[in-house]
Amino acid sequence: MSRPLVQRLDPEMLLRAYASGIFPMAERADSSEVFWVEPKRRGVLPLDGFHLPRSLAKTLRQQRFRFTVDAAFETVLAACAQAVPGRSETWINPLISEAYLALHQRGQAHSVEAWTAAGELAGGLYGVRLGAAFFGESMFTRVRDASKCCLAALVVRLRLGGFTLLDTQFLTDHLAGFGAVEIPARDYRARLVAALAGSGDFFVDDEGLGPNAGPSGKRIVQVLTQTS
Repeated sequence: MSRPLVQRLDPEMLLRAYASGIFPMAERADSSEVFWVEPKRRGVLPLDGFHLPRSLAKTLRQQRFRFTVDAAFETVLAACAQAVPGRSETWINPLISEAYLALHQRGQAHSVEAWTAAGELAGGLYGVRLGAAFFGESMFTRVRDASKCCLAALVVRLRLGGFTLLDTQFLTDHLAGFGAVEIPARDYRARLVAALAGSGDFFVDDEGLGPNAGPSGKRIVQVLTQTS
């Protein structure tokens, strides 16, 4: 379900929107407006039900990437907004970019990055943190499996940090392969209220590498495959 067009966005408006279950999108990259979206069925990725494909686990164990948090937020945002083969249009316009940059500066929007051994940005994702909820926005990849590895790194960070909700907005075949499901808006709102009442630690330091360093690929596999 879409709501009326708006011609301005600011951090406070964005946080109120997420807290009420809606998020902004633009028709195209050159749009001067955005509209609010509230899906009737919402995509979520249960943190305790994340499926790690065997091929991705192998990639992570090989330590092909180094992971960071908030090391290149603006670059990640710009990369997510770029047209790529199979996606000629993007819903990220300048209004959205400026608002999320401002939200990042306030410490409420975050990115996860994957770097090659040569120090090149291989892929990343970004989203919004509120209470014990994380709202995934977009991801990109320049090297095979980089964005998938970033998603796995994000899930580990959210698990260790005590988060209870990972919102994917919509359910895609790609996300379904990692365990994402679709739930009615009413159920989503109940989960959202519970998550907003909590407090997640996005900067948990699990391996003594510092709060802005991601866990190693081997540690990601260990967390995602361990049983309680």
